[in-house]
Amino acid sequence: MSLGYAEKLSFIEDVGQVGMAEFFDPSHVLQCKIEELAKLIQKSKHLVVFTGAGISTSCGIPDFRGPKGIWTLQREGKDLPKASLPFHRAMPSMTHMALVELERAGILKFVISQNVDGLHLRSGIPREKLSELHGDSFMEMCPSCGAKYLRDFEVETIGLKETSRRCSVEKCGAKLKDTVLDWEDALPPKEIDPAEKHCKMADLVLCLGTSLQITPACNLPLKCLRGGGKIVIVNLQKTPKDKKANVVIHGLVDKVVAGVMESLNMKIPPYVRIDLFQIILTQSLSGDQRFINWTLRVASVHGLTSQLPFIESIEVSFSDNQNYKDAVLDKQPFLMKRRTARNETFDIFFKVNYSDGCDCVSTQLSLPFEFKVSTEEHEEIIDKEAVLQSLREKAVEESSCGHSDVVERRAVSEPKSEAVVYATVTSLRTYHCQQSLLANGDLKWKLEGSGTSRKRSRTGKRKSKAQEEESKA
Repeated sequence: MSLGYAEKLSFIEDVGQVGMAEFFDPSHVLQCKIEELAKLIQKSKHLVVFTGAGISTSCGIPDFRGPKGIWTLQREGKDLPKASLPFHRAMPSMTHMALVELERAGILKFVISQNVDGLHLRSGIPREKLSELHGDSFMEMCPSCGAKYLRDFEVETIGLKETSRRCSVEKCGAKLKDTVLDWEDALPPKEIDPAEKHCKMADLVLCLGTSLQITPACNLPLKCLRGGGKIVIVNLQKTPKDKKANVVIHGLVDKVVAGVMESLNMKIPPYVRIDLFQIILTQSLSGDQRFINWTLRVASVHGLTSQLPFIESIEVSFSDNQNYKDAVLDKQPFLMKRRTARNETFDIFFKVNYSDGCDCVSTQLSLPFEFKVSTEEHEEIIDKEAVLQSLREKAVEESSCGHSDVVERRAVSEPKSEAVVYATVTSLRTYHCQQSLLANGDLKWKLEGSGTSRKRSRTGKRKSKAQEEESKA
């Protein structure tokens, strides 16, 4: 989980049991359990997956309660674990993408996550088939009209507080709020209600990478039992719900899920990350009408004041026949100003250098410069989804990233400006699983990658809505 998120949480003494011992099933036992799980999934008519921090540790995000978890090390007075890459650049694991394939195949009906890393949504799980019980560190919501905004940067607050941005819906403009719960925040009905519904409908609930300690979330999987459903738990530590489970698997989540996908003869799809940014060119005539004063800005699509966390710097140059001085923009906001003769036309070239965590070093773009007096405002019609799909297919086909294309182009007459929104492939992950037996019998996997409680109490539990109403009475 994000170290920033852990530091922003209110302090409580009791965060549940931490530093528990990890167990690994012997290879032959693990293989038998993987095959048993695959058969259960194959027979399932309503599969629900319930995930915790353990599903994201292979993404470089530390967990909370493991031997090297954030709260474990805090209690031991040790330094916090180091994230292997910036939180905003974390990418879905093999397990995340396997769940996407199961959903696309119609096998997986719903995902319930206790994580705030947003990786299920980024991986491709449809929002209507996902409950993020504790929120999303990259999501803002408008409390007035309900609009949601997925960001490419980590939202600066938690606890459902106001952020520095406003809703962009016409005639709204309300201040946005973060969506991440603090300990005392109520579980949103829009998240917990569908989670309860699907658990009651489930004939199989698969728990992945969760210690199942925090109530009421940990009790959600049990709701399938009344209807005859089964529970499978995949976790390295023992959990309080193990006795209720039909199968308990002690193994790495990625290894188990990869084995299941192989047993089902299903491939794990690649993950292609596409980020957006805009280049805005604003022009105006000088007082004597002889020159053009223009401003170039490379900005976030989330607002001119928002950071571009995936861009390190931008190198700007001009056509060979121009005498303008090249520039390197290495501080945000990325902004430069120039003055040119009124009748000049030329090309502006950009080398966009990406930050740590991106799989590509840079992308080269060009933008024609020509001043024309116009009183018309217009927006070019571009099939954005078709462009994005084409970029994904090209990245996978060529096993490379850095490809870019225009997804939006609009012009404003006063002040005269043109904004071009680019989509660029910044990261690509492919997943290949090869099962082989080593001399000691261990499995080796080749993983390649270019009426429920609404509050979490200080005892590590969340009170039910009924309990809250009783306490208020």
